[in-house]
Formats: sequence, C-alpha cells, structure tokens
Amino acid sequence: MAHNPPLDRTRFDWSLVRSFLAVVDAGSLTGAARRTGALQPTLSRHIAELEGQLGAPLFERTGRGVVPTAAALAIIEAARTMQDGADALGRSLAGQRQATTGVVRITTSQVAANHLLPPVLAELQRLEPGIQIELVSSNALTNLLRREADIAVRMVRPVQNSLVARKIGEIGIGAYAHASYLARAGVPRSPDELLSHRLVGMDTDDTLTRGFAGMGIAIARERFVVRTDDHLAYGRLVAAGAGIGFLAHYHAAQTPGLQRLLPQLRIPALPCWLAVHREIRSSRVVRRVYDHLARALAAQLGSDNGQAPTAPAANLL
Repeated sequence: MAHNPPLDRTRFDWSLVRSFLAVVDAGSLTGAARRTGALQPTLSRHIAELEGQLGAPLFERTGRGVVPTAAALAIIEAARTMQDGADALGRSLAGQRQATTGVVRITTSQVAANHLLPPVLAELQRLEPGIQIELVSSNALTNLLRREADIAVRMVRPVQNSLVARKIGEIGIGAYAHASYLARAGVPRSPDELLSHRLVGMDTDDTLTRGFAGMGIAIARERFVVRTDDHLAYGRLVAAGAGIGFLAHYHAAQTPGLQRLLPQLRIPALPCWLAVHREIRSSRVVRRVYDHLARALAAQLGSDNGQAPTAPAANLL
C-alpha cells in the first residue's frame, strides 16, 4: 500500500487546500481562477506548495486541463470536510455579527447603576426585547479590562489601548439637603455659610475637600460631621436629613424632598465615558446596546432634567 508522507504542520495553510479543491472542481487552473477570482499564478503556487508538503504530485496535465492523481483522490474527502468546517465557521461568525439577540454585560458605578441607568435600560428592553442585560454594580475600574463586562459607563476616561472610549456628556453636581433638615437648620445663602451647617462628606476619599479648595474654601475633613465612602449610603444620609451633601443632579431628582442649594457654586461636573473593547464592537448585539446607551445617556445628561428645585427660603424657615 502506498504511503503518503504527513503534512508539514508547521507550514500548513488552509488556503492551499481551498485552492486545491477549486482546481479539482473546475478541472483546470484557468477555470478555478475564473470561479474564485484568484490569479492563476497564485493557484499554481498553492498547488506546488501542497504537493511539496505531501511529497507527491496532485494533478496530471491533459490537453483540456488537469486530472487528479491518486494522491489527490486520497485527500479529497478530508479536504471537503475541512471546507465544510470553514464554511460553518464563516456562517457562525457572520451570524454573531448580525445577531439581534444575546446577552450584554454592562458595568458602572453603584450610584449610576441605581439612579442613572435603570430608565435607560428599561427603554432598551422595550426597543430590543431580544437582548438580555446583565448590570454589574461596581466602582472598580478594572472589570472591563478583565473581560468581566462588555461595556463600561465610567466617570474616568479609560486610557488602555485595548479600549475605545467615547465621552457622552457631563454629570452635573450640586449641593443638596432634605427639606426636613433645612426646616431645622435654615437655608445657606452663601458658600461661606456652608461651614456653619452639618455637612455630609467622605471618609477616606478627599474629593470633597479638594473640591472646596478649588473653589477657594479651605475645609478640614472634620468639618464633615457624617462621613462615608459608600456612595449609596451617602445619598441616603442626605435624603434622611443628616445634613448638606453633594450629589449628582440625576441622583437628587429621584429622591423626594431634596432641595438644591447655592446654585451659584461652580462645582466641576464629572465626565461620563462609554467604553468598550475594540474587537467587541464587531458584535451587532453589543453595538446596538452601545449605541442606545450613547444616545439615551447623552440626552438624559444633556437635558439636565435631573436638577431638583432650588430651595425657597420662605417656605422652609
């Protein structure tokens, strides 16, 4: 029994087999070139490379074209199996790109997960009922890099080259207090009067003290009589009347009884970034969710409807 030497796997190329089958089916190099759109010299080179790896000729030339040799006939079935697998892979990849159903995992901060994204995702579900959403509430910035999520909504711009980031708006911040607190303590009319009020601040995070310093107001950590680094607890403390705090407008708008104070305070807004892996953008499902988030969040932040009303002093004193 004739024994054909094994293929050199270190140099094996699927394109060689594809060209081989094209010549088999067409019966000539010219016909294969016409059917595939490949150049005839390219097909000829592929056949020669495959023959070199097999150690046997694959075609005999005739007046009308080429005829497969015994070596060629021995590998045709395996070659067609490879072609079927390649075609199935191509269909699968195309299906993934064109799919309108699937699961998309989104990560964002605790506050945004609880107050910013719910109405946006509810609208997405109405528009795209075939897409399932998994919402990851986390303040960690690394979970998108670790592939624990497909899309991230963050207040810090990602700098990694593997990510594509798009700024979709700015999150306005204001001073807020509950009506019950203002009824007891009065309404501050100037930034300096804040120092005579009970302030809700951060524990180990110095964002607020640095923010005050940027506005020309020196304030020590101890001036914040209630402190926590838990952002959800922070909002609840302000809502419970513990004192004056600093909240995103969209957050305050969803909390009954909160009043905005000192609108003249120029508190720097936070940028809102949408980030996604470069290669994931080829997924139609991820792209649809990404586009919806970009559009809906930009509209929500741009309209600034999240601002709670400014406290009317006459009604609260």
